[in-house]
Amino acid sequence: MDFYEFMGFSAGARNFRNVQTLGMEAALVAAMIANFERIQSNDTAIPSWKRILDVTLVLLTLPVLFLVGAIIALFIRVLSPGPIFFQQERVGHLGKRFMIIKFRTMKVNADTSVHTGHTAMLLRSDAPMLKMDAGDSRIIPFGKWIRAAGLDELPQLINVLRGEMTLVGPRPCLPVEFEQYYDWRQERFNTLPGLTGLWQVSGKNNTTFHEMVQLDIEYSRTKTLTLDLEIIVRTIPALVVQVSEMRQHRKQNSAPADAALATSEKQPDLANCRTCRRNSAFPSRNSKNFGRNIRPIAGPF
Repeated sequence: MDFYEFMGFSAGARNFRNVQTLGMEAALVAAMIANFERIQSNDTAIPSWKRILDVTLVLLTLPVLFLVGAIIALFIRVLSPGPIFFQQERVGHLGKRFMIIKFRTMKVNADTSVHTGHTAMLLRSDAPMLKMDAGDSRIIPFGKWIRAAGLDELPQLINVLRGEMTLVGPRPCLPVEFEQYYDWRQERFNTLPGLTGLWQVSGKNNTTFHEMVQLDIEYSRTKTLTLDLEIIVRTIPALVVQVSEMRQHRKQNSAPADAALATSEKQPDLANCRTCRRNSAFPSRNSKNFGRNIRPIAGPF
């Protein structure tokens, strides 16, 4: 397979001059060629230590995780009619498709077009990568807490044992999202998708889509055993902060309603709701606490 086959060009477009006639700029083509050369030189191969780390940690924590998973499954069975698990096609290593497994936290036959539109908006804008959980009627009781704590992702340990995912890596995206990943962004698929990653512990909900991709590519290029262990250790505090922030938001959203019931003389102050979004307890990607700087990613921005 050569570069043009990899990019899906027809036989009539397999020289640089014809590629230019397709409207691609030289810098864009250079970025894609560089990524293709990484794949051809086996830079995208998954290191053996990663597989050993995944299997070892999953087996060591399996008794505790199985108990937690059983409790969540019981909650879902009691609180919401329908299946306990939810499967969805995702895009993994080098664009390979696979079925991801999650605990179901939405009502059966929930409309997914809203989520698709929200994702498309995030891809086109510089808005923070916030979920639609707040006020989402599609979510089952207690589903928001399960999602905020990342517990809905526990069944993906099965994907990890299958070798479709890893503990640390970029989050696997939907096929419709993958279709909008162009040129340099596709480099984030040069490693296995993971349960947690550099993006998740670097401010997740306070980063834009562009920043998320930069963090994922940075991890793809620099992954080491030490970095994986550091990210795993930082994941639990990050989830605790995420749950705490969700609790804060709920309190601040309910405060105006409580004030309106107490008195009609004063309008509720919603400034705090906007403030809490800016003052996240997550370490930012430039934070000294994290101790890393994102290197510039090759390619046009």
